[in-house]
Amino acid sequence: MKKMINTTHVEGVLYDSSLDVRTSGPNSKNPGTEYITGSIDIATDDAMTNIVSVHYTYVTAKDTTRYNALMNIVNGVYGTAMAVGKDKATKLRIDSAIALNEFYSNRTGTDELVSVKRNEGGFIHVTPTLNEKEDARATFTADMVITNVRHVDADPDRDAPEKAIVKGAIFNFRNELLPVEFSVLNPAGIDYFEGLGASQKSPIFTKVWGNQISLSVVRKIEEETAFGDTYVREVQNSHKEFVITNAAAEPYEFDSEDTLLASDLKDAMSAREVKLAELKTQAEERAKRNSAPTAPTGSTFTPKVETAADDFDF
Repeated sequence: MKKMINTTHVEGVLYDSSLDVRTSGPNSKNPGTEYITGSIDIATDDAMTNIVSVHYTYVTAKDTTRYNALMNIVNGVYGTAMAVGKDKATKLRIDSAIALNEFYSNRTGTDELVSVKRNEGGFIHVTPTLNEKEDARATFTADMVITNVRHVDADPDRDAPEKAIVKGAIFNFRNELLPVEFSVLNPAGIDYFEGLGASQKSPIFTKVWGNQISLSVVRKIEEETAFGDTYVREVQNSHKEFVITNAAAEPYEFDSEDTLLASDLKDAMSAREVKLAELKTQAEERAKRNSAPTAPTGSTFTPKVETAADDFDF
């Protein structure tokens, strides 16, 4: 298996932070260890409307560079726009990777896997200037196994453009399988991906790259009334997606020792099912300890426990 590409780049003004300093409990691997966890939000455009988060799960003092940078945010040495204003806020750049925040939720009455893409970890660098091109401030690059491409028509009522949804999987630094979906908005790109003929039986393995979009979109809806002025109400929705802007000129050769063997992909799928089974067991144990468990919202999918021998269904 080749060394899989999975990188993200985020730069902009430090917008806000949800970092928290905690101490590991008695049942942890290293009890009594102080660590930092949480997310920092980066405004990647000058208008400060595209807010991209980078999450840190467990950073201790042993990880000196990252720990010190995060502690500077916690202590206000690196000011956030929410605290000190846009002009005084610290400018940062972070090179990270795509990961999945995953957990099981029972909010619908059945166990469902919630899987949300996010930037995970990365070194934090203070920078005096930002890239002049705003669309270069929140990017991603990944080797992707594509198993399906579906077309989505434009929806004028929702201001939603025509696009293609590219479904498949990428890999983290441990070569663990990460099922993902990316969007394609460019008409030529839509034609390209729909023309690949990717399927679960005949996947396409290639490199893609693009931009991270993370906006709060406000829609105004006008309703006629029996008398008086038209009633106008506002609906605010978050719009988050990874948008592919390009792909390698030629896909990788699939089922090759130089790239990715079909057997390695099957092994990665099996390892993921084991991991999901452990995750579900942990969720069930937590539910037993908590009579009213809650979970954050997100997109959901139910993993396939069994797949045909010649299908790559993830």
